Amino acid sequence: MNNWIQALSHPFAGSVQVGSFLSTSLLLQIGSFKPIEAKFVELIGVIGLIVGILFLLLGATLGVLVVVWLERKVSAGVQQRVGPEFAGPLGLLQALADGLKLLLKEAVHPSRADERLFRLGPAMVVVPVFLSYLIIPFGPGMMLEDLGVGVLFWISVSSIAPLGLLMSGYASNNKFSFLGGLRAAAQSISYEIPLALSVLAVCLLSSSLNTSDIVEAQSGFGVLSWNVWRQPIGFILFLISALAECERLPFDLPEAEEELVAGYQTEYTGIQFGLFYVGSYVNLLASSLFVTVLYLGGWALPLPGVVERIVPAGLQGSLLQALVGFIGLFVTLLKAYCFLFFAILTRWTLPRVRIDQLLDLGWKFLLPVSLGNLLLTACCKLAFV
Repeated sequence: MNNWIQALSHPFAGSVQVGSFLSTSLLLQIGSFKPIEAKFVELIGVIGLIVGILFLLLGATLGVLVVVWLERKVSAGVQQRVGPEFAGPLGLLQALADGLKLLLKEAVHPSRADERLFRLGPAMVVVPVFLSYLIIPFGPGMMLEDLGVGVLFWISVSSIAPLGLLMSGYASNNKFSFLGGLRAAAQSISYEIPLALSVLAVCLLSSSLNTSDIVEAQSGFGVLSWNVWRQPIGFILFLISALAECERLPFDLPEAEEELVAGYQTEYTGIQFGLFYVGSYVNLLASSLFVTVLYLGGWALPLPGVVERIVPAGLQGSLLQALVGFIGLFVTLLKAYCFLFFAILTRWTLPRVRIDQLLDLGWKFLLPVSLGNLLLTACCKLAFV
């Protein structure tokens, strides 16, 4: 026993001496801890991912409440009204009260509706929109999943939601709902292609499909290095296509109330009716964040070097990372809510277009211009880089 302790206390005394005292069974027992340790680390990673997803869902839900309150207040200001003011301070709890009311209301289904598709439709609208938040960088290192093809993931996931709208309209066994679902599918196809082409032009300039790399490529010279100056045509195309994707006025043809009652959501009640509105506002917030990431520099401040001056000199380690992350989060959300303010003002400024004008704008104007913008970007990339 003393020889064994002596051999272990002197590991460099010789491999033959150590091996003579460690039996084969003991070596197998020591080696068996490595798979257990790997599984424990994997379990911690899974738990961290689940906690991150829950925090992301909570943040997106709170963001929707803020968006709803902001839209009601800005709309009231445009129309010279007061807006919500009794439910909580400044009416901040009005959206929460509306959500609780919808949650407690009975979900009534049409007798001749396709039950499975009718229930599955709202979930197919909401879930893909929440998945797009996985690859949004809210600050330096503040992203749930750092995918190398994050932009392609967002484009592919966002194309699933119109299928849920078409499914809901078809399953309702209502001609107004079915027409609304068909309009949603046609509108999505018409505007997803220009949206994708404008985003690919940004990826071509940044030489990456990763959203964090796109933000880093815009952080060199402050506001002058933002993609909004290098891609003005793509920025305008993205704004128009994003409003159409979110079905905001003047592009809310799938639920035009004077033509289709309420479109694809005519037969829905209760929380299922509320899920469509949650998906719409979550998608609007996600589009605002992608405008910030792709064109407005993400978490980067307009002036370079400001963060280094704000952060105290003696601050290091985790406190420094937390402060920089908080500043980046604040800047990202501020830019996103500026776009939201623009989208809300557009709702009360422009009249609703007809369905033929909507399709003509997408296929005859936005698609050729986006193709030309992509080709021009490729030519400039080859000529000057």
